[in-house]
Amino acid sequence: MEELARLAGITVRTLRFYRERKLMPPPRREGRIAWYDDHHLTRLRTITALLERGHTLNGIAELAEAFDHGRDVGELLGMDTPTEETPVRLTPEELADCFAGDVTPENLAAAMDLGYLGTDGGEIVHISRRLLDVSSALVREGIPLAEVLRAGREVRTHTEAMAGLFAELIVRHAPEEAVQRLRPLARSVVDAELSLAMDRRLRKRG
Repeated sequence: MEELARLAGITVRTLRFYRERKLMPPPRREGRIAWYDDHHLTRLRTITALLERGHTLNGIAELAEAFDHGRDVGELLGMDTPTEETPVRLTPEELADCFAGDVTPENLAAAMDLGYLGTDGGEIVHISRRLLDVSSALVREGIPLAEVLRAGREVRTHTEAMAGLFAELIVRHAPEEAVQRLRPLARSVVDAELSLAMDRRLRKRG
């Protein structure tokens, strides 16, 4: 316990408090010896980063309890409704490899705050294969993961507005059974408009 607290940059008293609040899973026990591993350290560093971002202990405890008791990951990530996105299961090592070692506690907390990441037992679950592939490619091109996540948060704001526009349009004028069939059309409009907007931006730079 002392070694884990030192590596996490907290006091043993704080570690005990987190355990009492069910913020982290219990250690593996062999007789009277309690073994902590990298998953415990990652959890502690994530708690610290979430606290620094303004999350409350009660909110973190609720999330931790859901993770540790097998609540459906799709529900946690907001995927309990039909979706075209495919979630991806990763080990912590595979996640680190995707982002060239740029998975800091702060970036991990930001990704969880956005809903990109959740955990299921010892695995990490990313909400979308496409988002994972694109963000990983951007990091490989030299863009810091923190900037990618910051851009993702801004994109989220605009896409929520666009989704609201198309959802209202479809619901108002199309039968309920046509909603899923019309989703790709809405996506195509956004994709085409984004492509045209990028063309305009690049012409200005030229």
